[in-house]
Amino acid sequence: QTLLGYGDRVDRFAVGARNARATREALSRINDAAYGFRAHRSVDVAVETSRTFAVVSRFHRAIGMITIVASAIFLLCIMLLKVDERRRDVAALRLIGCSSRTIVGSVVLEAAVVAVLGSVAGVAVGGAASWIVNEHYQAVYRTPLRFSIVTGDIVFLAVALSLVLGIVAGWLAARRLVRTPPLALFGR
Repeated sequence: QTLLGYGDRVDRFAVGARNARATREALSRINDAAYGFRAHRSVDVAVETSRTFAVVSRFHRAIGMITIVASAIFLLCIMLLKVDERRRDVAALRLIGCSSRTIVGSVVLEAAVVAVLGSVAGVAVGGAASWIVNEHYQAVYRTPLRFSIVTGDIVFLAVALSLVLGIVAGWLAARRLVRTPPLALFGR
């Protein structure tokens, strides 16, 4: 008030009530007291002020989904290239009698192991990045507010997506490779 030169002026104040009836009565009395007063329940204020955060949250969710789709396509391309590099090994295995199912299974198992290791690394990097962001911005703004949060739900979603996408990419790459005749894999 001193800095702004407003004197005795209040924009908002909170009044505690014992129950819903007392809340309704307080709302009515305050709203009827004078022109310009407008009382709201704290729940209504919270809903109204959090709409911006809901929009930002939906925006972040959309960016996340686009990132996941792009990552899945990139992962599939990398898996196709990596499995294609092993086409001579797969051709040799097929020529000595290994079944397509065994080869696909081994590639999918390898993709699952890579997905698990990638998930562990991703959770560690995400946790460290979140900690760094919080430490930096809490110091800058001198607040205990957490700017980045890694929750169990986020970790579960990330690990589940990693496993599913990794296994599907491995399966697609392996199926593509075993459908090619062994001699064609040797380049003959």
